[in-house]
Amino acid sequence: MINPTSLAQIQFYITIGFHFIFPPLSIGLSWYITYLLTRYIRSKDQYYKDSAWFWIKLFATTVAIGIPTGVLMEFQFGMNWSEFSRFVGEVFATFLLLEVFFAFFLESVFLGVILSGMRTKRISDRVLWFSSVMITLGTTLSSFWILAANSWMQTPGVPGEPGSGWDIVGGKAVLTNFWDVLFSPSMVARFFHTVNACLIAGAFFIIGISCLYLLKDRHHKFAYDSIKVALIVGIILSIIQGFFGHWQSTIVATYQPAKFAAQEGLFETTAGAPLVVFAILDDSKVLFEIGIPFLLSLLTWGDPNAIVTGLDAFALEDRPSVLLTFYSFHLMVIIGMFLVGVALLGVFLLWKKSLSDPSSKLRKWFLRLGVLALPLPLISIDFGWITTESGRQPWIIQGILRTADAASAAPSEEIILSLITYIVTYIVLFIAWILVMRRIFIKGPSLYETDEVIT
Repeated sequence: MINPTSLAQIQFYITIGFHFIFPPLSIGLSWYITYLLTRYIRSKDQYYKDSAWFWIKLFATTVAIGIPTGVLMEFQFGMNWSEFSRFVGEVFATFLLLEVFFAFFLESVFLGVILSGMRTKRISDRVLWFSSVMITLGTTLSSFWILAANSWMQTPGVPGEPGSGWDIVGGKAVLTNFWDVLFSPSMVARFFHTVNACLIAGAFFIIGISCLYLLKDRHHKFAYDSIKVALIVGIILSIIQGFFGHWQSTIVATYQPAKFAAQEGLFETTAGAPLVVFAILDDSKVLFEIGIPFLLSLLTWGDPNAIVTGLDAFALEDRPSVLLTFYSFHLMVIIGMFLVGVALLGVFLLWKKSLSDPSSKLRKWFLRLGVLALPLPLISIDFGWITTESGRQPWIIQGILRTADAASAAPSEEIILSLITYIVTYIVLFIAWILVMRRIFIKGPSLYETDEVIT
């Protein structure tokens, strides 16, 4: 039977992986809703308000499922990771409390205001707009506090040293400087990289829904206008994401060299290290690889002959799973490149004014690719999270607390039972989410304009 710690890890991976479907969509959609309501406030054109109402319904459904999955996620700390909670309680709980009070409540309260205002029409337009801004702020702040906690776990520094912001007293972590812990070395890069990924997920969700409408020959103006905005935003953010990803990788190379070596498939410390484009490997060696000479050293340290630390610099018990870290990292990159390609094709069609031409064969290919791309940013985000978390192993707090020492003393049978319960619950929630989203999609946006094809 699998040992209890591994079972607890599997349960946490499933819990986080499922929960991660919803926050990125919430963040991405909230920004687009605010954009539409801003256009409405400025133009007083009912079209923008009606368009916003369609996306608000999808947003609210996503939040409704995201909340219970988030609560179940936090149950994990008491159920399976009690030693972690005992050790890190003062530091970690601070950020969780801030996330609840300054993000969750903010988002929930103003979502109630905007839903009530849209349905009853008894709330002024400016209050609706302000509510959308607060929702956007709430969703973004939520990611800020969670990422602050996770970034500290990735790069905690040395306890007690100036700049670390924390110390170990009585066998527990205690805060000595809130701001130093909040802005740990990896925090800023991770925040921009993750939030930008969420905005990309929102853009491609909008593109996918709109492409599906056009394929079904419905709601042409609404779909075309939505695609136009989402494509421009999507291509810009997708290109920027490459720079954010590079920024974060250099920080990983500096503070978590074992993770960096695993994600790059580098087993031996090498001067002039190649960038691996494709490889077949296991946790001990490379079986086959295609790489670009010197490029990893150049990208990481700005010198094609620079030394890049390999896994041979670390004891076997301190190495992460190369297989999991390497492939999840590269799948994330591959999906990102595919999304850039889809966005470029869409922008090209916009430029050639072919996106509104039903006879264009290239347009039909793009619409199909747009639907296919809808879930891919969410899958990429999950692969990014797997890279981040598996690459930190065997540490739950990098260099401070091992995962094996952080788990609760729960027997395997209990964890298996709770794992089955979680999986069944998630299946039910996911089906409910899909059914409600499908119903909203079939009903479509309540727009007053005619539904002719845009020319």
